[in-house]
Amino acid sequence: MSQPKAALQRHIVAKQSEITPGTKKIVEAGGRSIGVYNVNGHYHALRNVCPHQGAELCKGLVTPLVVSSGPGSFEYDREGEIVRCPWHQWEFDIQTGCMIVDPAMRTKSYEVTVEKFDVSLEDGHVVVHM
Repeated sequence: MSQPKAALQRHIVAKQSEITPGTKKIVEAGGRSIGVYNVNGHYHALRNVCPHQGAELCKGLVTPLVVSSGPGSFEYDREGEIVRCPWHQWEFDIQTGCMIVDPAMRTKSYEVTVEKFDVSLEDGHVVVHM
C-alpha cells in the first residue's frame, strides 16, 4: 500500500508588486533558498542551487535562448526565460527547471535537474508551494 502524499506547505514570499515582469527575488522558504521569477506575468520558483557544483543558480544572468539554423547563424528566442549559472554558465529553463543542452552533446553519466515549485498569487502576495 502506498503512502499518502504529504500536503504542500504554503510560503508567502513577497508582494506581487515586488516581483514585476522580468524580475526575480531570492527568498528563504521551508529552509531553502528559492529564486522566484516573473516571466511575462507568470511566476516560477527554482531551487537556488546549481546541480553541477552548488553555485547560487538564481544569482546568474537571465538571458534569452540562443538558437541556430546553421553555422554562422543565430537568433535570440524566449527572452528572459533562461537562467545561466554564474560559475560555469550552465543554462536552465526557468519555466521547467530543466537544463538547456544540445541533445547530441548530452552526457548520460548523470541526470541534471533543478527543483521547481508551484507558485500562486493570493490577495496580492506571491505564494510558493513546496
